[in-house]
Amino acid sequence: MFRRFVPLVIVLSVVASAIPAQVKYDYPKPRRADVVDDFHGVKVADPYRWMEDVDSPETRAWIEAENKLTADYFSKIPQREAIKKRLTEIWNYEKVSAPTKVAPGFYIYSKNDGLQNQSVLYRSNSVNDPGSVFFDPNKIRADGTAALNGWSFTDDGKYWAYGVSEAGSDRTTWNVMDTVTGRLLPDQLAPNRQGLNAWLKDDSGFYYSGYDPVKPGEELKAATQFQKIYFHKMGTPQSADKVVYERPDNGEYFSNASISEDGRWLIINVGKGTENMNMVYFKDLKDGSQTAFTPLIENLENNWGFIGNDGSTFYFLTDKDAPRSKVVKINVLGDKKWVDVIPESKDTLNNVNFLNDLFVLEYLQDAHTAVKIYKTYGKFVRDVVLPGIGTAGGFNGKRSDSETFYSYSSYNAPPTIYRYDMKTGKSTLYRQAKVKFDPAQFEVKEVFYPSKDGTKVPMFITMKKGTKLDGTNPTILYGYGGFNIPSTPAFSVSRIAWLEMGGIYAVACIRGGSEYGKDWWKGGSRLNKQNVFDDFAWAGKWLIANKYTSTPKLAIQGGSNGGLLVGATLNQHPDMFGAAIPQVGVMDMIRFDKFTIGWAWRSDYGDPTNEADFKAMYAYSPYHNAKPGTKYPPTLVMTSDHDDRVFPAHSFKYAAAMQNAQAGDAPILVRIQVRGGHGAGLPTALAIEQQADIYSFLVKNLGMK
Repeated sequence: MFRRFVPLVIVLSVVASAIPAQVKYDYPKPRRADVVDDFHGVKVADPYRWMEDVDSPETRAWIEAENKLTADYFSKIPQREAIKKRLTEIWNYEKVSAPTKVAPGFYIYSKNDGLQNQSVLYRSNSVNDPGSVFFDPNKIRADGTAALNGWSFTDDGKYWAYGVSEAGSDRTTWNVMDTVTGRLLPDQLAPNRQGLNAWLKDDSGFYYSGYDPVKPGEELKAATQFQKIYFHKMGTPQSADKVVYERPDNGEYFSNASISEDGRWLIINVGKGTENMNMVYFKDLKDGSQTAFTPLIENLENNWGFIGNDGSTFYFLTDKDAPRSKVVKINVLGDKKWVDVIPESKDTLNNVNFLNDLFVLEYLQDAHTAVKIYKTYGKFVRDVVLPGIGTAGGFNGKRSDSETFYSYSSYNAPPTIYRYDMKTGKSTLYRQAKVKFDPAQFEVKEVFYPSKDGTKVPMFITMKKGTKLDGTNPTILYGYGGFNIPSTPAFSVSRIAWLEMGGIYAVACIRGGSEYGKDWWKGGSRLNKQNVFDDFAWAGKWLIANKYTSTPKLAIQGGSNGGLLVGATLNQHPDMFGAAIPQVGVMDMIRFDKFTIGWAWRSDYGDPTNEADFKAMYAYSPYHNAKPGTKYPPTLVMTSDHDDRVFPAHSFKYAAAMQNAQAGDAPILVRIQVRGGHGAGLPTALAIEQQADIYSFLVKNLGMK
């Protein structure tokens, strides 16, 4: 399937000798202010508080000076151009998504020719028809920094609503297009942290979630609370939209709406912060829009995901009395008794789709995908046979559909799309990515290692076949560990370049995710958060003990919550790693809840105003645990100036504190992406530049040449 490909770059070999000593760096000298807060009797210094004003002349001057220092550093790495060339080459392959059936004779799919900054949407008449361009987001802005951020079609495909975000921001502008004429309708939602939830079946309007507008100039910083659900009637201005649901009793509640496939039921989910727990309310739309919502679940103790319905019988995915989740049903107009349909198993149930009057259940078996088909009354039908240890997803469609599609990938397997016949259970190859590399050269294995407290933790390791385990292999250890998000095997074209260089790539499936259900998540949150950092550090210890790598050759990397992971683990074990790359991380655990959507993370991190939570967070907060006089390994802090999810001042303050604390000769650099956000929607050209910098940094600091 793949032709053997010889890389056109200079092969990077590992130097077994000691890494040459670095020179001292002339870092900018940011002002250290005398700012001290009192938390539960503990004096907490915050000398770089002024950096929270990210647009002040002082902060912008510091950003400019840091970016210049970092750019100069990368310009002197001779291997960077070869790395960028190889990344560009392997990135340049056609990327096509599985088709989605919008309506009879109307399919939509995305395609990127290779190096387009944003993928383009195509419309076709059938799954075998290449169709024509439906929408090209590359035409919004010449530099590619405007991206689609969600879309929704009416059931008949007549209207298409789509969101556009600028420079990676979570704030989205929504427009509505007539799909027949291509004409934009006057129905528009002004920029907000919002999302379209559901269309009415007669196309007369839609429900969406949003917040009150923030003050001009505060868009990228101000905390947003008290989300509301609105109804927009087509042909009317947004100012006329009605609030259909709100919770003025608690500004930390999130709400979203969905409409059952038969169009009868409006279901409202209400959660708090990022906890995977929600309340459920519903309304019978046939009784009119003015009727009140009926409560079904009114506590925040479990997760309830609406799957579908048979009349007044609702099906839910839930973790109530089942930490690894199960499928249940209830007659909301009858006896209102919960009945198990598919009980909890030893594997973690992550998602359920409703197709061909069957349930398609996506499980995690030791962090990789397994898919099973069941009848609606709970009878097992069959397993979906997957190609190997990897991640599969998709299985989208309507209840009446007998055909669906799913994608499969792994660390050494590019995304492959299969057509699945729900009646026969047959998978047929539909599309396969043609990446310019030979997957037969690499292997993926799953190992299990003991953490500090003895907990068995899975880890995936990808490397060239025949790699000698002699402790000399440059290795990236990646992790996330939070918010109930699992780390599963997935393909990344940028990782191929690393593997070709002779690098090893390891992913630790640490606590805080959903790999083993609710207990695994809870075991890595709030007062248990230290388990996450221990799991990650002990993954590194295991790799070193088993001679996959050694301290001078081991780099740790993670983004967002994973950036916190890297920062905290680095500060706790500064002599254990050869390099560290914390990206868009949450670094100030005392003030994380003051900006944008940060307050929502208290469910995972804790509340600084609670003394027990404060003590736990202060003990690992990366910004507050950068200790002067410590010899830290080479560190590349990465963020973006338009990140309105994890406020960039987190990384600004942490980088300044680490530079001030560094007692060794290794560089502590910060790379600040201009017109970039948290990561989503980053143009291809900028993504390649960013990855070239990361690998150049590792080449220089892990003893590769």
